[in-house]
Amino acid sequence: MIYSVEQHVALCRVSDLTPSPCGTWLAVVVQHVDREGAKYVSDLWKVPTDGSAALQLTRGESNDVSPCFRKDGALGFLSNRQPNEIKPDEDADKRMQVWILPAGGGEPQQLTDEPLGVLGFQFAKSAERLLVLAPVIDGVPHEEQRELAQKRSKNGPSARRFTEQPVRHWDEWLHENPDRANTHLVAYDASGKSRIDLTPKAKREFAISPEFDISADGKWAVVTRQTIGRDRELDTTLLVIELESGVGRVFGAAENVNLEGPSFSPDGKTIAAIRSIRSTIAVGRPLATLFDVETGSMRQIGANWDRWPGTELWSADGSKLYFATDDEGVTPVFSMDVASGEVERLTSKKAGGAHSNLRLLPDGRIACIRSTLLDAPECFIVASTPDSLPHPLARLSGFGGASDWAEVESLEVTSTDGVPIQTFLVKPKGAALGTALRNPLLLWIHGGPIGMDQDGWHWRWNPLLMVAQGYAVALPNPRGSTGFGQEFIQGIWGNVWGDQCYKDLMAVTDALTARADIDASRTMAMGGSFGGYMTNWIGTQTDRFRCLVTHASIATMAQFTGTTDHPAWWYLEMGGENPYADLERFDRFAPIRHIQNWKTPVLIIHGEKDYRCPINEGLNLFEALQYHGVKSELVVFPDENHWILKPRNVVAWYEAVSEFIQRHFS
Repeated sequence: MIYSVEQHVALCRVSDLTPSPCGTWLAVVVQHVDREGAKYVSDLWKVPTDGSAALQLTRGESNDVSPCFRKDGALGFLSNRQPNEIKPDEDADKRMQVWILPAGGGEPQQLTDEPLGVLGFQFAKSAERLLVLAPVIDGVPHEEQRELAQKRSKNGPSARRFTEQPVRHWDEWLHENPDRANTHLVAYDASGKSRIDLTPKAKREFAISPEFDISADGKWAVVTRQTIGRDRELDTTLLVIELESGVGRVFGAAENVNLEGPSFSPDGKTIAAIRSIRSTIAVGRPLATLFDVETGSMRQIGANWDRWPGTELWSADGSKLYFATDDEGVTPVFSMDVASGEVERLTSKKAGGAHSNLRLLPDGRIACIRSTLLDAPECFIVASTPDSLPHPLARLSGFGGASDWAEVESLEVTSTDGVPIQTFLVKPKGAALGTALRNPLLLWIHGGPIGMDQDGWHWRWNPLLMVAQGYAVALPNPRGSTGFGQEFIQGIWGNVWGDQCYKDLMAVTDALTARADIDASRTMAMGGSFGGYMTNWIGTQTDRFRCLVTHASIATMAQFTGTTDHPAWWYLEMGGENPYADLERFDRFAPIRHIQNWKTPVLIIHGEKDYRCPINEGLNLFEALQYHGVKSELVVFPDENHWILKPRNVVAWYEAVSEFIQRHFS
């Protein structure tokens, strides 16, 4: 086989980077399969910005991630490696701590010894200051927390007690009990000493993926802070702390508002963030928002640009924001003028691809990770001027590219209401229109539903693995997809999931099966999360496909309401409708309500630790189909969440999918 799943999981994964203060090299995080082939671990690499050969900096079975340079040029990173100077810890591999590689070379040294580990950290660029996010057990002396946590883990009690939602997030239970661990923001000096808890009274405010930043001069910190909103979903504000005094102020407080991605300007006087307003009527539109650090006053910019911006990076002079965002099937790099809000595209349209992890070099260029549908993520350099072509650096993935045996076509199909639907068709090279070669078609439906199939690499759902078997894979961007304007996204908001989006997908299928290079007699559809829901809806609406594969899906709608990790968000997505007021209306697009129409053989896949789309949905669907005599199979991964992440499970997932499709296409 040209490209197998075993080759896929064996590739090295470039996942993060940061430039050295001198700008001559990047510290890059590279994931690889461990010696047992059971999990991924990460090492740090030195990648010169002049394109010369890369050098491995760390190695072993530990996870070395989140590189960040200290003022003196030493490289900090998070690791679960065994301590070499601090008291030996038999459970050290279960916790991350901040480590440092000296600027002059030598072995890594441990900086922090947080009892329950470190979740994230940052050094101030020009000051002797270190910030960390760390779990803390309230009311227990710092030096006793680790021992207490170990005893509780082994002997209990294990009870969880809650008084409000959410109680779960993604694949974890959240703790409300006052004697359980809560995440705090902690300050150190740059050598890992003089520890100060900046948020000693924090409870659940930082429980779910807090984002934080520290000003270059080390005077200010900002962290996202969550509280229960009026709609029972989480409001997000910014907690801005003066580090010298420890005094904090809350910025951006408002009903049904979320703030994310806070970032200090180079002079420390402004914080950029993304602000959106939750509503049952309209999809929240993210807007770049600037906060004055001294006064807290707020100013939004870029409202005339019909895309979703980011605040990933400031220019050196503070006049622009740089970010990568979805735009008609690709994810280019953009700049936004801070004064006017004017947006310019920096990466050339000729380049295409998906860009992420933007970092500013001292000379004004931008380092990033870039990929395409035909090439794995690698390190690139982009000029901070319009129409720039990304410049590749040393390759680390081990992938040779797929352009010799696969090709990508971007096409538009007119939907039932006259709106164009952009779609990528990835197929074996040579299967061009008008040739005798006709490929079976796999329709892959993206999740979200608010998201986008892009000209970028996907580690979990990679079409090349199916193209290598002779299939053509369609990646459509139906209603709800980002990168095509706010009105297009709005088409999925509210309880309309099975309406226009379904029509869009069928229009794409009609257009593709009419082509001479597609075998219309052998087609299938598959998707995960929302894509799984849509696959289930397809199963109840048409028997045009030979088979279906539905992963981490939703089948019940009403029952799903009480089991998903964020029920309050689900009410929003359903446009404010709820199953308690009008069950029949709420379930009008629930696949389970139309299950008697389902005829197509289906493979159902679910992770048992999935709390976003809980396994209840897969089990309900499987039983309903079995009861109605529909050919159905169930694959469960007890140790996986919404995603299938472990190398051997990835192999098992693709093998199950491939065998199922081949069996029904033969």
